[in-house]
Amino acid sequence: MSATVQGPDGALRCSWCSAAPDFFGYHDNEWGFPVDDDVRLFEKLCLESFQSGLSWRTILAKRENFRAAFSSFDFNVVADFNEADIERLLNDKGIVRHRGKIEAVINNAKRAQELVHEKGSLAAYFWSFEPDGNNLQAPQTASTSEASVALSKALKKQGWKFVGPTTVYAFMQAMGLINDHSAGCVFREKVEQARKRFIPPRTDTKS
Repeated sequence: MSATVQGPDGALRCSWCSAAPDFFGYHDNEWGFPVDDDVRLFEKLCLESFQSGLSWRTILAKRENFRAAFSSFDFNVVADFNEADIERLLNDKGIVRHRGKIEAVINNAKRAQELVHEKGSLAAYFWSFEPDGNNLQAPQTASTSEASVALSKALKKQGWKFVGPTTVYAFMQAMGLINDHSAGCVFREKVEQARKRFIPPRTDTKS
């Protein structure tokens, strides 16, 4: 299968864009551009955990519902969710109603607070796992990497849930920790330029 597909403007995009109409906008405006906002990072990791066993098309279509249900993924709010909130979420037809994943988001919100307290920000911690140029794989040829395995293990050790290497790799692809756009994709260079301008945040304390 070709690594690229023609977009609405005639320029080439990553081939996965053709799977759903919404994918072109997501690909062009979000996927792969570096992110240092803690709430956006937390949201994406949560949504990737909900995607486990499902398709991103399903999750993207429900993203606004997820945001409404989980207080815009403000982890300082979600950390205080209780059993009543869990029951509310289990009855919310607009999201994926999976108790384990819902409870994982609440648990992970608490772990996020701890990580911010220890490292200064989620962004600083996550970006400390950015692979260097010598450890990059050919675009879209793998579902895990050495860096995603390392971050997954580190998060699990701290008590995070539903953060396996594949989930973490998809998170790293989307949040710009790697540039995984196909070689012929018109956005590969745009993302690369954005990454060059981006100044990764640093942790307040040594790991």
